[in-house]
Amino acid sequence: MGATGGDPRGSEGSAGRNGEADFDFHLGTWRTHVARLLHPLSGRDEWAEYEGTSVVRRVWGTGASVFELDVHGPAGRIEGVGLRLYNPHSHQWSLNWASRRVGTVDPPMVGEFRDGIGAFYGSEAVDGRVVLARNRFLEIAPDSSCFEPAYSADGGETWETNWVMRFTRTDVPRVAPERAERNRDGERGDGSAR
Repeated sequence: MGATGGDPRGSEGSAGRNGEADFDFHLGTWRTHVARLLHPLSGRDEWAEYEGTSVVRRVWGTGASVFELDVHGPAGRIEGVGLRLYNPHSHQWSLNWASRRVGTVDPPMVGEFRDGIGAFYGSEAVDGRVVLARNRFLEIAPDSSCFEPAYSADGGETWETNWVMRFTRTDVPRVAPERAERNRDGERGDGSAR
């Protein structure tokens, strides 16, 4: 997979690039470790740890995926679902999250993959104050990756990471059927051209 094939680890920016397969790296079942900052933007450095699983599956063939999270720890249980949607006109993704505890979908985070990092931005309320929010996918490898949300109370000058989620693959990755048959350059999976 190269940058032109939708690989988020490539160095090409997203302008004009078809990124509908950017999240293919995350398809499958993952052992998931979560560290959550208990009091964001308070200056306190107290974290809660959780362990569990995540499952990511494609919907609509490509350009969308569903992420399911179920983790437990001394501070309780976190269950949530994320819907990732690709906009083929803007070449950006929207990340939409809902937790079982709240039962509603949060406002979307919007962004893209560049130089091997997925960065998505929006706003969230923290203790009654609306602040900038950023979600990043980092350290993307075939069998692991990292997801780090952060808040900024100063308009993006500085960021405080408030959640670190590390994924370790527990299943064998599958090649997407449309990729096995033909990559973005029009070649078949066996290397021959059409």
